[in-house]
Amino acid sequence: MSNRTTVTEFLLLGFSEVWELQISHFVVFLVIYLVALMGNLLIFMAIAFNHHLHTPMYFFLMNLFIVDLGSISVIVPKSMANSLMDIRSISYAGCVAQVFFLLFLVGADFFLLTVMIYDRYVTTCQPLHYERMMNIGACVKMAAGAWISGILYSVLHTGKTFALIFCGGNMMDHFFCEIPQLLKLSCSNTYLSEVWVLVFSACLLLGCFVFIIVSYVKIFKSVLRIPFDQGWHKALSTCLPHFTVVS
Repeated sequence: MSNRTTVTEFLLLGFSEVWELQISHFVVFLVIYLVALMGNLLIFMAIAFNHHLHTPMYFFLMNLFIVDLGSISVIVPKSMANSLMDIRSISYAGCVAQVFFLLFLVGADFFLLTVMIYDRYVTTCQPLHYERMMNIGACVKMAAGAWISGILYSVLHTGKTFALIFCGGNMMDHFFCEIPQLLKLSCSNTYLSEVWVLVFSACLLLGCFVFIIVSYVKIFKSVLRIPFDQGWHKALSTCLPHFTVVS
């Protein structure tokens, strides 16, 4: 412990040292990133410029597209740069930023999916109150709540992770900074920290998942009461975008 040095950067060892394979990784990641970028931007623009799609469901979908685009942008560009320039290092501050933004966006993703099912529940089960309950002010507040919850979730995990003392080296067997890999480098008592992170994340994810499942059960019960000739399949199809994303 007396010979411990301060970690100023981490080495990402997730990819091969063979130059040809590194170029292959760069090309594959570039294609994936460009497809994700163009797909999300095109859908975003289609919703933004089509006034018929200015509804709560598509408003939340726009937020979801922003989250998805941000999530891939946190990891992929840095990985592509490392493969192309044959470098493996990421600064301590860069690692903190990568962990923070990734957890923030993933957390916001979960919360937005949970908020979206509430919108579908009101649409199907309480249609007469939809305009009052899902007005623009309510939608903005729910979306803001999802983003703020993601920030708080990320601050909690990032702060707890980087409060640890790192003295087990600086090499991670991954292509981006990840909490389990960081815990392996810590000389603090990481067992309880790792268990706490896993339990908290599992409970949070399980809570969102249970809420979504219960809401879908109520939606299906409500839809099945509608006579077939009155368009129950049309009512059910309004949940299709959210159901597809959740699946």
